[in-house]
Amino acid sequence: MKILLLEDDALLSKILTKHLEKSYNITPVYDGDSAMDILEDKKFDLLILDSNVPGISGLKLIKELRSYNDTTPIIMITAYQDTIHLKSAFRYGCNDYIKKPFELDELDMRIENISRTFNIEQNRLITISKDTLFDALNNQIIKNSSIFSIAKKESEFLNYLVKNRNRTVSKEELIQNLWSFENIPSDATLRVYIRNLRALIGKEYIQTIRGMGYRLVS
Repeated sequence: MKILLLEDDALLSKILTKHLEKSYNITPVYDGDSAMDILEDKKFDLLILDSNVPGISGLKLIKELRSYNDTTPIIMITAYQDTIHLKSAFRYGCNDYIKKPFELDELDMRIENISRTFNIEQNRLITISKDTLFDALNNQIIKNSSIFSIAKKESEFLNYLVKNRNRTVSKEELIQNLWSFENIPSDATLRVYIRNLRALIGKEYIQTIRGMGYRLVS
């Protein structure tokens, strides 16, 4: 999925870009005029626009894009807490709205919801290492140009580690997010998933943090 990120706060833009580029193709811009110039030449699957930026504001950019019958899904992000800007954003044609400060997980969920709603095909070739890619959409690991299919649950397991790269994820967190209460896996099952994934991508990339959980490292 190709995403244009319009955010004038350099630090926040860097944080969001670093987080989202694990799964998506991100183009960051810092003012509305630059965003408009890029949008004249390139097509994106999703726009994430800050409402208050230099040049054309995010709100005016939405209004102008919709006047050209541009139907690209848009998530508006803003520091405003009132409902006036909320109403304006939806009236102009944004599809979702998130107020600062927000958790990265919340943004992930909103992007995934937009993807489902608009049936956006996600090309999720995620780099694990210099010779290994992960295709979360098709449950495949591509290593040295060879394709290895993995089980759907193994794919979900690896995808969750990817989204939390370089952070230790506990067994409890994995179970809570990937399994229903009726299908809680045993510790042995988790170890099998880890062993299978390490065999394909390299054991050095999935670390076991004793007493804490697992970590996918860059």
